Parts: sequence; structure tokens; C-alpha cells
Amino acid sequence: MEPVVVTGVGAVTPLGVGARALHERWSGGVCGISDGEGPCAEFDAGDFLSTKEARRTDRFTQLAIAACAEALEDAGWREELPYDAVRVGCVLGTGIGGITTLVDGQDTLRERGHEFVSPLSVPLMMSNAGAAALSMRHGLRGPTLAVSTACASGAHALGCALRMLQNGEADAVLAGGSEASLTPLARAAFSALDALSDSGVSRPFDARRDGFVMGEGAGVLVLERREAALQRGARLLGTIRGYGASSDAHHLTAPREDGEGQAAAMLAALADAGAGAADIDYVNAHGTSTPLNDRAETHAIKLALGEHARSIPVSSTKSAIGHLLGAAGAVEAVATLLALRDRIAPPTLGLTEPDEGLDLDYVPGAARPLKPAGESPPLALSNSFGFGGHNAVLCLEAA
Repeated sequence: MEPVVVTGVGAVTPLGVGARALHERWSGGVCGISDGEGPCAEFDAGDFLSTKEARRTDRFTQLAIAACAEALEDAGWREELPYDAVRVGCVLGTGIGGITTLVDGQDTLRERGHEFVSPLSVPLMMSNAGAAALSMRHGLRGPTLAVSTACASGAHALGCALRMLQNGEADAVLAGGSEASLTPLARAAFSALDALSDSGVSRPFDARRDGFVMGEGAGVLVLERREAALQRGARLLGTIRGYGASSDAHHLTAPREDGEGQAAAMLAALADAGAGAADIDYVNAHGTSTPLNDRAETHAIKLALGEHARSIPVSSTKSAIGHLLGAAGAVEAVATLLALRDRIAPPTLGLTEPDEGLDLDYVPGAARPLKPAGESPPLALSNSFGFGGHNAVLCLEAA
């Protein structure tokens, strides 16, 4: 089966606007979390949209538009699509969708009455609004859909895009995830679940971890078949070697404590990639900084990779940007590919007191060189696990 390659990446995160800001600042130990949240403080919708366009899009769509613009520029897609428009698809994941529009509409209804609710409310808050906006903005007429599997949405979107290309349904796909849920409603709801950090610090795998920190952002990747990409002279950033998915079938919010469901997705991604545990050089962990997830994921990594798990670096992007919910898997795929490109194992920030039993190499404190075991380009797993027991794992290879 012909390999599927990544030719462009884009991101908007609490570390700044751009995939380079994400990679360089995380690798440099910069934390984008402030006052217990990870907002995209450097993002200005006016840099990417007209005033009218901004009024007609929810913030999660705006973030996706910005990330997509960078990804297309990075891939060398400028004036025209390099493929027939009906052969270019779009898959965008989101866990919650246009919650800002929903909250604002509810406030308007209560305070002013139904006649003042915007007729754009439904088109702005529906979960497929982001994918539709990218399709319309860039004339993408191929398969276009939204994926919503909570915190696994972005990774599942990339998996769906991979299958589209492998099955011959498209020649290229723009895929990723976007989320903008920093609203009073979301804060209150996650707090009621006892999921949020009381300390406001994201420190995955640390004994003091007390919940996740909410963030917002978007990540978009341009995926193409390798031969077609090379024929058009594209620069290759990496390859999506494999994708695996599973379900815990266990609990609406809690992972299986034994990590078996998560390990099943990791093993499926390895099998899809035609790789073994010993081939993996790095794991970008889901690493939410919650007591249950970090312990279950550590079990899962050991189950999937065996003794090899103890000899490779495992770190969490969420230590630097918080949890981007439905966007997390896509943003972390971008971060993983750039780390592999530069042969760097980025750090898990805030980790100074490892918890008992959490005994893998979590790269505490500072980044360090990534040393692949063999002559092949470095290979990594990027884990995403969502409420509802949704597990999605990507196997990514440097160019």
C-alpha cells in the first residue's frame, strides 16, 4: 500500500500562532498556561478573517482556519489546488464544537428574548462548521466530514483521512482538530466532574498532579500519497505509518485502570505500521495530568511495548499547553512530527516528583536529543484517549 505522507502542518496553540512556535517553545521548556488555563492569547481572528467573516464563524472555526492557512502554505499549496478539487477531502475533529456560540445564544435568549437570537446560531455551533468552513474557503469538493470522539477527535480525524487516501477515495486530505471551549459553562461542567486541576498546573505523571488544565487551539495537517507528492516537488515532513483505534467499553469518563483498551489501540497502530515495539523511538503520551489517566496510560505503554517501554522517552505536550480536548490529537501529531524531524525528545514540564509506579522515562525538565535505535528514520506513537472510552493512536515516522 502506498505510503501517506505529511507535506504541511499548521497550528494555533497557547504557545503562539504557528507550528514553529509550538515546537520551538515546547522544546525550549516554555509553558503557555497562565492563571490555570491555556488560551491562544496571541491569536487575532482579524489576521485571518474579515470582520464579516469573523462574525459568521465560531472561535473553534476561526482557529481551524488559521491553522489550515499555515498548513497549506507549508505544503506549497498557494494559488491553486495541486489536485482535482473533487479529489481533495477534509476531516476536522472537535469534541464540543461551537460552544461559545451556544453559550452566547443562551445568554441572549434569557436576557433579551427569542427574537434576538441570531439566525446564524445553528450554523456556527454545529460540530461540522469547521470542516465546512475549510471546504468552502479552499474549494475542497472531496469527502468532507467532522469527527467527534471527545479528546480523541483530532487523532481519529487523521486516522479517517489516512484511510480515505489508502482506499482511493481522495488524492489529498486536509485533516486535524480544533477546539475553543474556554467558557464559564465548560469550566463549571468539568469542575463538577472533579476533572480540572485545582492548582491550575499541568504536571503529567507527577505525584502532585490534580487534574487537567483546559486549553484551546487547532492543528491541521496536509496529507498526500507519497508518489503524487514527490511528483509535484513537495517537501516531505513525515509519514503516517499506522493508525489504531479501540474502545474501553468501561466508563463514560474514566479509563480502564489496567490500560488494556489503550494498549489495544497502540498495538493496532503498530500492526498497521508493520512495526514492532523495538522500532519505537518516542511516545507522545496523552498525559493529561489526571491521577487515573496517567497511571492507566503508563500501564498501557508497558503492555504494548514490553521491556522496550523503559528505554525510550515518553513526554506530554499537555504539560506545556494544557488539554486542547478535541484538538489535542492533531496538535500533538504536529508536535510529534516536528520533534522527530529535529531528533528531539521534548520535555514533560512540571514533573519533579514522579509518582510511585510511574517509572518510565518521562523526560522531566528539559528536552534532549532523540537517538533512534537503528538506521531508519525515528518512529513514534502519539496517543489520544477520550471520554467515552475512545482510544486512537497514530504511528508517525520522520521523513
